[in-house]
Amino acid sequence: MKKTFNLTHPKLTVPRRVDAIKHEIKKYLKRERNKALPENADFWDFDCRFGADEASSEAVHLTEINKKISEVELNQQESFYLEILAKPGYRTKKHDQAE
Repeated sequence: MKKTFNLTHPKLTVPRRVDAIKHEIKKYLKRERNKALPENADFWDFDCRFGADEASSEAVHLTEINKKISEVELNQQESFYLEILAKPGYRTKKHDQAE
């Protein structure tokens, strides 16, 4: 998903539009996670970028997206750019601290 979201809408208030955007993102993530995993992959991982526009977007963690959207709402910006790309994830073995 590479998309610029507008917070202004002729019929919806800004908080309602923000909720709709968050719901759309949640639906996209669920759809991507339900796809068949490639061989040897353990889970779907996501590369995310967030910013005012595509050129100024920065890498963010998936869990920070809702916080960033809320910040955009508080700053009363009209739009923001979000990029979420799925990639296969592989679990790494944790080493014990006692060893």
